Amino acid sequence: MNKKLIKEMFDASDPPIIEFRLQDISREAQQLTGKLSISGVQPKLSVKLDRKNNSLISAAEGGEYILKPQNQAFPNIPENEQCCMDMAAEFGIDVPPHCLLPLKDGSLAYIVKRFDRKSGIKIHQEDFFQILAPGDKYKGSVEQIGRKLKEISTAPGYDAQLFFERVVFNFIIGNGDAHLKNYSIAYLDNETIRLTPAYDIVCSKLAIPGEEDSALAVNGKKDHLKKEDFDKLADYLNIPIKIRYDKFKKCLNLMKTIIKNSEIKEEAREQFIDIIKERLSRMKIPLFIRE
Repeated sequence: MNKKLIKEMFDASDPPIIEFRLQDISREAQQLTGKLSISGVQPKLSVKLDRKNNSLISAAEGGEYILKPQNQAFPNIPENEQCCMDMAAEFGIDVPPHCLLPLKDGSLAYIVKRFDRKSGIKIHQEDFFQILAPGDKYKGSVEQIGRKLKEISTAPGYDAQLFFERVVFNFIIGNGDAHLKNYSIAYLDNETIRLTPAYDIVCSKLAIPGEEDSALAVNGKKDHLKKEDFDKLADYLNIPIKIRYDKFKKCLNLMKTIIKNSEIKEEAREQFIDIIKERLSRMKIPLFIRE
């Protein structure tokens, strides 16, 4: 981990240590809440930095980071999320500081800095499951999110564009699990309501090869999506044609580099690249630039 990232995440010169093991995560979470906190099947733990010992410790209150450990059902998810969030950042998608750190047993955990806290003060946020209240986080469409976002946001046109880019990015990387809880707004002050940074971005297709293309409907479809479906979404959100896909043109080389330099298991890297190639082909986005 480079020193700039360490400073950005922890305001320290050295990365913190984690004194608990993977098998301790459930116990740590139960001590905090009385039950394991699970999004889907992936456990999460709220942690904060013990500056005296430069270590991350579980925190019932005042949590500064979310820790996601390895999961037996879907191995390599922390490395997967780290890689996808790195790619998102490279394409100008706003993401919080994040990194991989080893637990005491050596297994890697994904650590992400909370963006709903500022100087210890909680920033009020709502995800679109709360806002739309459909009863099921997989029920609904991206159009519903986009319409409501434009009603709520104090920068509606810009946030609609950012949201559209995230929907496209999730499709390109094979994230078929971006549901209503994965998009949120923040009430930054009395006059500013904005789309939050992106989070929970993974290539779910690596873990669940047979899943549908999208957790939420796009142009009335969840599977077999094509460029025309995203064009309809862009029309609906009034995204100018000239800026719809610009940042993703000829992006394969950069994505390949990030994947090959990631901690994703070697045998899964080529699968990931093949997923991206197939998605870019469906989007009619050029694959290569001259090496």
